[in-house]
Amino acid sequence: MKNFMLIFIGEDYADLNFSPEEMQQRMNKWKEWTGKLVQSGIFVDGQGLLKNAKTLKTGPTDVHDGPYLDIKETVGGYYVVKASTMDEAVEIAKDFPDFDLGSSVEVRECMPDEEG
Repeated sequence: MKNFMLIFIGEDYADLNFSPEEMQQRMNKWKEWTGKLVQSGIFVDGQGLLKNAKTLKTGPTDVHDGPYLDIKETVGGYYVVKASTMDEAVEIAKDFPDFDLGSSVEVRECMPDEEG
């Protein structure tokens, strides 16, 4: 099995003005999906990411605030999952809970470590 990173791209929940009930429903969808991945033994790691960030552009001393205000979508988090092929990893990503918000998932194969 190989590791694949599912990179979640979309608007920050804070910018969507969800009611507390809507936020709870959204979190329940994520818990359900994550539980399914964990139960199947393919979940490796993952976290949501906060909006604050720094970008190093041309080297260690060229540090800028980011993501920038003109960017509507941002990387909101990631999961690493185990799959045999890219097609299998794409199938896993098809259950992503935020498609209904216009969000997307980028699926990338992780480089194998030197031992594997």
